Amino acid sequence: MSAVPVSVSPPRRRLTAARRRRQLIEVALETFAASGYAETTMEEIATAAGVTKPLLYQHFASKRALYLELLDDVTTRLVAALEQAAGHEANPRLKVEAGMRAYFRFALENQAAMRMLYQAPEDEEIAEGLRSIEIAITDFLGPLIDADIDDDHRRTLAVAVVGMTEGVTREWLAEMQRPGSFSTKGALAEGDGSVVGAEAEAMVLAERVANLAWGGLRGIRRSLS
Repeated sequence: MSAVPVSVSPPRRRLTAARRRRQLIEVALETFAASGYAETTMEEIATAAGVTKPLLYQHFASKRALYLELLDDVTTRLVAALEQAAGHEANPRLKVEAGMRAYFRFALENQAAMRMLYQAPEDEEIAEGLRSIEIAITDFLGPLIDADIDDDHRRTLAVAVVGMTEGVTREWLAEMQRPGSFSTKGALAEGDGSVVGAEAEAMVLAERVANLAWGGLRGIRRSLS
């Protein structure tokens, strides 16, 4: 009588250190966005990632260190998206419009990251990390302001445009979280077309903010004082 062959599942391949770190960053981002910095624990993140807490600490020395790395990661990806979009355009106005489209598209595709940025904990070091994101976007936008003004004036205007854009983004993302609003994750799973609607809405917002920003910037004149 022949032996019945036993089906042996292939061994699970372990993630490389780099891929594991990336996975932990993505899981931590979702967890912080859902619970906030103060309420989130390293144990909660480890459980969500399916790893042990000691392994999580091998990659990140503390919750603060992990959060700061998340901020740096979001900053790098967002600025890269802005620069890539604007780099294809020839004049400042088109660069601003392209940058706005890239910003709102990034916000749509990275809602957890944006929510995390808007839940600033009362921590001086983390507050400085959040500030670095605003500085990076301001540094991107400042040179695009084509007006006969000094650098300090130009930077002030860039800060104002960044603040305006952030305010619109906060309200838009909050609206999508309210009952009755479409869910982009659900749309991705169900294929009901809502993602297309959300992206179209993102582009409308980008156009409106860009038009408002550029319309205001056109009237800027050098300060008399």
